[in-house]
Amino acid sequence: MQQPITPSVASVGKALPTMYDLPSDYPKDSGLPDEFHLYQPQVLSQTCKPSIYDGDRIFIASDLNLYYDLDHLNWYKRPDWFVVVDGTRLYHNRELRQSYVLWDEGKSPLLVVELISVGTEAEDLGRNVRKLGSPPTKWEVYEQILQVPYYITFDERNSEFRKFFLQNGKYVELDRAEIRFWVEELQLGLGIWHGFYQEIEADWLRWYDTNGMWLPTQEEQTAHARERAEHERERAEHEQQKVETLKAQLRALGIEPEI
Repeated sequence: MQQPITPSVASVGKALPTMYDLPSDYPKDSGLPDEFHLYQPQVLSQTCKPSIYDGDRIFIASDLNLYYDLDHLNWYKRPDWFVVVDGTRLYHNRELRQSYVLWDEGKSPLLVVELISVGTEAEDLGRNVRKLGSPPTKWEVYEQILQVPYYITFDERNSEFRKFFLQNGKYVELDRAEIRFWVEELQLGLGIWHGFYQEIEADWLRWYDTNGMWLPTQEEQTAHARERAEHERERAEHEQQKVETLKAQLRALGIEPEI
């Protein structure tokens, strides 16, 4: 389903720009608009742990410039969150990425998530019409240029979870009422979970496993580790109390314990 990026005829034989030439730190970009756009990608990244891939074959990013047109190097999209599988975790297996350059990487994302906000709603849902001479819309880039197999939108204002699957070159919307969605290529599901993250109670998009169990966030992993450590401490104290009790019983019988 995912299409390799082929350089245009005009670019053949030229030195193609890479991540170092096309960074993500453009001063004109407004950056993260609100806290939800900060925390929700963290939940997605921390719980996207497909067991069928080694960690070094998965790249996950949020708010990272994604370049897609060699003939227009100032054209890019910045997905709120995306995942690329069967590629490399690090750029050329060495460095953290400054951007994601399609002709350099050779692989499109498997899944993109856009978080709906007032200013981006029309663009995220494909309602904008491309103006003559302007870059393609976000919808056109994901559907027609990158051919991203799965496109997800989530509106935290009303917890609207929309799921689009690429079929015959066009996005087809899946059942909007379903709050869980299985991604076969990851052997993981994505769904709406209501709970606390960063001490904030809300509906969050989160990944779950083949048993339907939510995969843990870092907060939960830390909490579980503390619980296990506390349980182990209590068990050790209980065992020590048993030993001390036995020693006392032996001394009462006139026997000096050797334990």
